[in-house]
Amino acid sequence: MEAMDAMIQLNITALTRLTCAVAPALVARGSGTIVNISSVVGIAVEMLNGVCSASKSYVLSFGHALQKDLADKGVRVQTVLPGATATEFWDVAGYAAQKTSAITMSAADLVDAALAGLDQGELVTIPGLQDVADWTRWQEDRRAMAAKFGNAKPSARYGLVTANAA
Repeated sequence: MEAMDAMIQLNITALTRLTCAVAPALVARGSGTIVNISSVVGIAVEMLNGVCSASKSYVLSFGHALQKDLADKGVRVQTVLPGATATEFWDVAGYAAQKTSAITMSAADLVDAALAGLDQGELVTIPGLQDVADWTRWQEDRRAMAAKFGNAKPSARYGLVTANAA
């Protein structure tokens, strides 16, 4: 429980507090950029433990909300979703061999890709995703489904008879 709480404090609480500390100054100035680091496990939630994945999903969701809230105030928000990256994280986690895995990106390449994505105007940058159309499709599908959530009655698939229908 202590390790999970520490992860929540770092990935959610600290990130939110730091972002909220800088955002008002950027808004007052009418320009600036916030870059938050999430992870591909924020989307591929089954890849790691639930608290890590959920906290990285929060970073992505928070980034989307910030983009919506701050775009017309001159503040850019980018959320970066790296995959496995060669850092000391793997040593601490007890998986030092992951740093040399064929799927692990160097920290330098991650930073270069994140900055290139920022220069290209990406709101979400996924350095290891080779075909950006995959992300675009996923986002379009997510938004299309969200438009279908507002219903006062449960779906017919549940076989419920509602009070108004009876």
